[in-house]
Amino acid sequence: MTHGEKLERMYRHTDALGISRGTVAPPAWRLLWKMGLEVPPPLFAPFLPMALATGSFFAVAWGLLMWLGFWARQGMPVALMAGSALAAGVLFGLVMAGIYRHLARKHRLPSWADYRGGA
Repeated sequence: MTHGEKLERMYRHTDALGISRGTVAPPAWRLLWKMGLEVPPPLFAPFLPMALATGSFFAVAWGLLMWLGFWARQGMPVALMAGSALAAGVLFGLVMAGIYRHLARKHRLPSWADYRGGA
């Protein structure tokens, strides 16, 4: 089964489970898939890679927004900016990975490698 076919089966399965498409396939993942990267959907990803992916993205995006909105005008030291963005990213990544793992366990979803399209 191709990655695209697997995604289509996943959409049907998770729709039947009542999981929103935004949770199943966030915009960043849809973009990665359109770029041809066959990364597993968040609900099927292991905890650590999920924490790293979501935390890294959040740290960079939040850090840039904070720098543009506040920190540059306040003259905040670069080390404090980086530390704040890193701490926010770690916290966000751990929380998001925990939420996705909870949902996956709740709905008894296997790893992406073992997934065959639901019951």
